[in-house]
Amino acid sequence: MNSLPDLAAVEAMDEADPLRVFRSRFALPAGVIYLDGNSLGAASHEVFAEVRQAAMEEWGNGLIRSWNSAGWFHLPLELGDRIGRLIGAAEGQTVVTDSTSINIYKTLHAALAMRPDRNVIVAEGDSFPTDLYMAEGVVSTRPGLTLRLEGRDADTIEELIDESVAVVLVNHVNYKSGELRDMAALTKRIQAAGALVIWDLCHSAGALPVDLDGAGADFAVGCTYKYLNGGPGAPAFIYAAKHHHASIVQPLSGWWSHARPFAFEQSFDGDASIKRFLCGTQPILSLRALKGALSIWDEVDMNALRRKSIALTDFFIRLVEEKCGQYGVELETTRDSEKRGSQVSFIHSNAYEVMQALIERGVIGDFRAPSTLRFGFTPLYVSYRDVWRAVTVLEDILSSGSWKEARFAVRSAVT
Repeated sequence: MNSLPDLAAVEAMDEADPLRVFRSRFALPAGVIYLDGNSLGAASHEVFAEVRQAAMEEWGNGLIRSWNSAGWFHLPLELGDRIGRLIGAAEGQTVVTDSTSINIYKTLHAALAMRPDRNVIVAEGDSFPTDLYMAEGVVSTRPGLTLRLEGRDADTIEELIDESVAVVLVNHVNYKSGELRDMAALTKRIQAAGALVIWDLCHSAGALPVDLDGAGADFAVGCTYKYLNGGPGAPAFIYAAKHHHASIVQPLSGWWSHARPFAFEQSFDGDASIKRFLCGTQPILSLRALKGALSIWDEVDMNALRRKSIALTDFFIRLVEEKCGQYGVELETTRDSEKRGSQVSFIHSNAYEVMQALIERGVIGDFRAPSTLRFGFTPLYVSYRDVWRAVTVLEDILSSGSWKEARFAVRSAVT
């Protein structure tokens, strides 16, 4: 193996980085190396400006007039189309609304309504839990419906698909391991069996190029508070291929999804567009924070982003294995960069304690039970120097055994 670069060589890598100009647009705290953007993205200065404008001027002075004068009512569609550019969706197919969990519930019901003669949902056993919980919730509302899980009922999703399957709910990037699915190939396999697919893009939107239209996807959901930096609890999004719009039926039929919301009619008549997935009045201040976050993304070359993501994660894996491999860390994420999202996970028998020690030293990643150290790499503001420094701190914690101090074993409410 080639010798590891020194700090000067690492800083030269940063100088050559075409995305380095974006870092200054984020409000990053001094002394912190932030490798947890796959849980909550950092705030940009544009976000703060948008929230101040929306709260102090539009709400404070415009009051209810701002629904029209500031364009509040149209934000779900406007922001949906801006996200659509990042996920390979033509205009009019993406809407920002509600949370990922609620959107999973709505899209599962919509897909089941399109396949009324089928009675099986397929999902991954190692999916992020909310996907499974919402799928279980949908099953509880429909007698005869069952849930099959990859890893429990068969080794692969492909083995679970037959003529009884209505819909497959699948993550594009696994939240824990970082494994990246082949969207086009799996979509084709699912649809060949007559089923529909819902892609969960929580760990890929803003992390790598996505091509929903090119893959022929039916539906997708995702959050905006991770790589898209929309803020804690920022509204999520739903994508639906245009050819499905006339067939969409979902149970949360609120007034914003009505074809004529201001007619105040007694009975529901759903809009025939992507607006059918809306429900009630939208959280305008959160939407405006997201608008500020997305203003940066309008300038980002997604292919350049992906190249840097691969370079950062490859570099991190190489450094950790050379410097820390002797201390019991084992790579959980695939080495194949083409099958990896923008995160890297390592296993350690005392992962929780090690992560708490890292956080105390200013290197913020996260822990996933039972033994995963997870690190997210957001190319717009993570530098090669950040990676080099983070591994230096990790090596010191492991070699010194400082993670064994009793305070690091104390579990907090949020870990």
